[in-house]
Amino acid sequence: MATAPTLRHLDQVVPQLISPADTVRLALLAGPADGSPASVFYEVWEPGGAQPDNSHPDSTEIFVVLTGHGIAHSDEHSVPIGPGDVLVLPPGSVHRIENTSATERLYTVTIMAEDGGAMPGGFAALVSAGTPAQWDDTDRAALRGH
Repeated sequence: MATAPTLRHLDQVVPQLISPADTVRLALLAGPADGSPASVFYEVWEPGGAQPDNSHPDSTEIFVVLTGHGIAHSDEHSVPIGPGDVLVLPPGSVHRIENTSATERLYTVTIMAEDGGAMPGGFAALVSAGTPAQWDDTDRAALRGH
């Protein structure tokens, strides 16, 4: 018998802050608990927000920018990002993304290609253990595409 697909709606995923003072929220959409070697997230940067430098030794991280603008830093490289861009960060790179807007949020779909290679215990587990946050009307409109 075939396994049924997993379907989640925006209202069923809870954004998390990895640390309570973070300016970036992540919501796990799919990951190892769903039988996937990759983890997929909605990721939302507050205006002017950024995550700290981070690295994933054995995992490629991919960002699909939905709305907003930022700058991605990876090792000694920096590139601007905006809607429709796909950013691929190689395994082992030291990277971070900054939202360059003082007023608008930056939204991405983020894929950790090999979650188990991201860090001990996996990136999905780190996010899931974070501090729960909320979606607001701006988030819902952006993530629904209108």
